[in-house]
Amino acid sequence: MNLLKTLAAISSMTMVSRVTGLLRDSLFAAAFGASNFTDAFNIAFRLPNLLRRLFAEGAFSQAFVPIITEYKTRHGQAATKTLVDHVATVLIWATLLVSIAGIVAAPVLIYWIGGGLQREPAAFDAAVVMTRMMFPYITCMAFVALASGVLNTWRQFKIPAITPVLLNLSFIFAALVLADYFEQPIYAMAVGVCVGGVLQVALQIPSLLKIGMLPRLSVNPLVGLRDAGVHRMLGKMGPAVFSVAAAQISLLINTTIAAGLAAGAVTALQYADRLMELPTALLGVALGTILLPGLAKANTEGDTREYSSLLDWGLRLTFLLAIPAAVGMAALATPMIATLFHYGKFDNADVAASSLPLMAYSAGLLGFILVKTLAPAFFARQDVKTPVRIAVGVLVVTQLLNLVFVPLLGVAGLALSIGVGACINAALLYAGLRKRKIYAPQPGWASFFFKLVAAVTVMGALAWFGQAQFDWVAMRAQPFLRAGVLLAIIVASGIAYFGVLVLLGFRPRDFKRRAK
Repeated sequence: MNLLKTLAAISSMTMVSRVTGLLRDSLFAAAFGASNFTDAFNIAFRLPNLLRRLFAEGAFSQAFVPIITEYKTRHGQAATKTLVDHVATVLIWATLLVSIAGIVAAPVLIYWIGGGLQREPAAFDAAVVMTRMMFPYITCMAFVALASGVLNTWRQFKIPAITPVLLNLSFIFAALVLADYFEQPIYAMAVGVCVGGVLQVALQIPSLLKIGMLPRLSVNPLVGLRDAGVHRMLGKMGPAVFSVAAAQISLLINTTIAAGLAAGAVTALQYADRLMELPTALLGVALGTILLPGLAKANTEGDTREYSSLLDWGLRLTFLLAIPAAVGMAALATPMIATLFHYGKFDNADVAASSLPLMAYSAGLLGFILVKTLAPAFFARQDVKTPVRIAVGVLVVTQLLNLVFVPLLGVAGLALSIGVGACINAALLYAGLRKRKIYAPQPGWASFFFKLVAAVTVMGALAWFGQAQFDWVAMRAQPFLRAGVLLAIIVASGIAYFGVLVLLGFRPRDFKRRAK
């Protein structure tokens, strides 16, 4: 399997997901602007989304994929199918119970993380209602995460990559159609989350049937808990939960701080976060998805050379694409926010409020993507304790940085703290790999960096000069012209970047690689 070609395919499908995600956020901004009620939705959605990342995606995938890869390699189809059945039973029952608890405790949870909403009681009540509506979403996402782990192990990456599009389409339908049928229109978005979750589950079933891995659930969760493979997974998942939780707790703390700053602050941070997630998903998530099964297989087979070489390939691609993305995001923050969101109720002040956090996030973009590339190197070896210790330390550092940055920069300070924390996280992960001699850089990194710096300097100067020639807020009445100008600047900057690289000797074939 050609890994570069596979990465391009996954990134293309992820691009569809992220483009529809940006469209959904653009429609959301135009329909609802940035207010206490949009903050209410974002806070309410953050709770089930946090648990989704803890139990259904991050911690679960990190523990599950290496173990199922080992079962598939060593024990065969029948034993792997039994493991999938038992894991699915435990995971679905656990998330159902958590959903019920979340529905009951919704008022207390909203008070803890969104106490600032109490300045408008109606918005606080809306957050409680929407939290209760959306909590069952985590059970749907638990099944989707299980399916994605199985399909990725079978090197079927396309369905997991395209699945999030269904949630985005559901959001878009809710904003355009369903909102008119609710006395409080923001409730339509909560309905969209639930519908999107069900649609994502439905998309997985045919692919799982095709490979004979559609899980059979038991009404008795104890059946799954008796499985030795499940015990191993839970043992690995426990520390992994702390690893993922550290980042999510930091995000929740930042949400609480933002909720107390001003009306719309949470929403401004959310819009910036959505744009930051575009390159993170296109490269970081896609690379992590490809690397984890390959690294786990190399570890199982004891092929240390393949293990290190595969990781080196991932790191070079990360630097090649993440550095220009970060520079471009910083230079074009205001044009991007204005072009995507500056419509309807999203006014001039909202553009300024969201642009600054986006610029701050750009400082940590390389760190975000490097973490996605480096962490699988530990998880593939079933070492989750090291990333946990690092993540907990980074959580503390991030909140200490908030004490410095928030008084100076407001909402942008929250984004900067998270970004700097991500860079520290990546640096510590890298140091851990080198200390354990898990990874040995291949020759040529010094020359590689020199060429990258030269190319990104030309690109950044061109992007900054280009965007400075236009008043992006004043172009609100000419949306197509504004979008066309932004696209032209991005294309010209990209041509300049890769053009300089080609002149300096870069060739696409240098990054081709096949999986063993």
